[in-house]
Amino acid sequence: MKRADIGVIGMEVMGKNLALNIESRGFTVAIYNRTGEKTKALAEGPGKGKDIVPTYELKDFVAALKVPRKIMLMVKEGAPVDNFIEQLLVFLSPGDLIIDGGNSFFKDTMRRHDMLSGKNILFIGTGVSGGEEGALKGPSLMPGGPKEAYALVADIFKAISAKAYDGTPCVTYIGPHGAGHFVKMTHNGIEYGDMELIGEVIWFFKNAFLLSAGEIAEILAAWNQPGDLLRSYLIEITADSMTQKHQAGKDEFLVDRVADITRMKGTGTWTVQSALELLVPIPTIAAAVFSREMSQDKDLRLKMAKYLSLPAGKFKGERKELVSLAHDALYIAKISSYAQGMALLQAASNHYGFSLNLGEIARIWRAGCIIRAQFLDEITQAYLEKPDLPNLLAAPRFASFVCANLGKLAQFISVAHQAGVPALAMTAAYDYIGQLASPVMVSAQVAALQRDYFGAHGYFKIAGPDNPEVLTDSNGKIREFHTEWMVPGRPEKEVTK
Repeated sequence: MKRADIGVIGMEVMGKNLALNIESRGFTVAIYNRTGEKTKALAEGPGKGKDIVPTYELKDFVAALKVPRKIMLMVKEGAPVDNFIEQLLVFLSPGDLIIDGGNSFFKDTMRRHDMLSGKNILFIGTGVSGGEEGALKGPSLMPGGPKEAYALVADIFKAISAKAYDGTPCVTYIGPHGAGHFVKMTHNGIEYGDMELIGEVIWFFKNAFLLSAGEIAEILAAWNQPGDLLRSYLIEITADSMTQKHQAGKDEFLVDRVADITRMKGTGTWTVQSALELLVPIPTIAAAVFSREMSQDKDLRLKMAKYLSLPAGKFKGERKELVSLAHDALYIAKISSYAQGMALLQAASNHYGFSLNLGEIARIWRAGCIIRAQFLDEITQAYLEKPDLPNLLAAPRFASFVCANLGKLAQFISVAHQAGVPALAMTAAYDYIGQLASPVMVSAQVAALQRDYFGAHGYFKIAGPDNPEVLTDSNGKIREFHTEWMVPGRPEKEVTK
């Protein structure tokens, strides 16, 4: 029997298309699904006559693979992954490799890596981005695990991955244990932000100018032309989907009949939770998650609309000017959102020892994945020019544009609010830049005093009104103070610990 180069478990949309992709690049693929009907459907359907080996028992599946065995799990995250690993271990030998290609939580990946390494089984947790089309034609891949594990599948991954316009494969070794799934999680968080920002701009056009979905689609299509700063897959598919009519021959657009309820699978929530744990502000991504949560409170919103009303009315300005304003505002918000995502990646790299290369990550996102965009070339170049950027917004190519045009984002938010459009993500993007650019955050000064007043939590001090540097002692340690608020004269004392 001809043995397969790799095996794929899970014949749902992503798994079956990935198997077909791998086979199309010259590899033999063994396939298995918990229910044999789906295995048979692929083998006798799209996989008929191809180098695909259908199996109906796990023992036979493992036996069909070349040694060292390479097995890719394309199953739902959580218990299904653990269950398959447990079942596979009965048949595997030291040096075999299991790859989890689902959207697993990175801490689960770290746990599985530790467990399997103790049994001399290699483990990779890899992000696979691009949806159904990407899985079939070429996804962006984000593998994390031992380097020797990646070496076993590097040729396969490079062959099946998307190729950027310059021909480079959209895959790279990300880092150890949970690094790949952390990067994929953050990718999805950025994706949430991108989608919400685009949605708020469309809401803006609809309310401020009473534009139809077709008219808005024309604007977005113009923004997706070669060379435009906003050219991206999400802009492209949004423009295309908004031209879809609800019924053939009718003037009504499908988007106007789609229920305003956005579901989510959890990666956006994990991104926000991880940011909270690592003390990294990602307000635009968080706003996108909160907006999805609010969308699911449909019954509540229907009730509250009877009690609350928003300003409404067509904007009386020049349409062409406002379209240009929205374009630049969206670009600035996009820079801000990506800067937040990259800051989270850097913090995780430091905390978990991932040793992430942010420029490489931006490079492999240029094709195949959902957030692929011309803009990612700019990010890749920014990190090539200065790998130790303190924040993406410090890159001259972005800083200069933001400094020259930040007022446009503020104006967009103002007009949106006048037109009754909540702009959670756009506002968060602006405020992130505003706080990041503030040597002194007055709100934080006030909060520090409040905490000391009611809880004796202490506070730090700056050198003076013209010097915002925090006071330190001769050893560089930050000095801490406390005011005795309830004592006459309110004496201040330095806290020693």
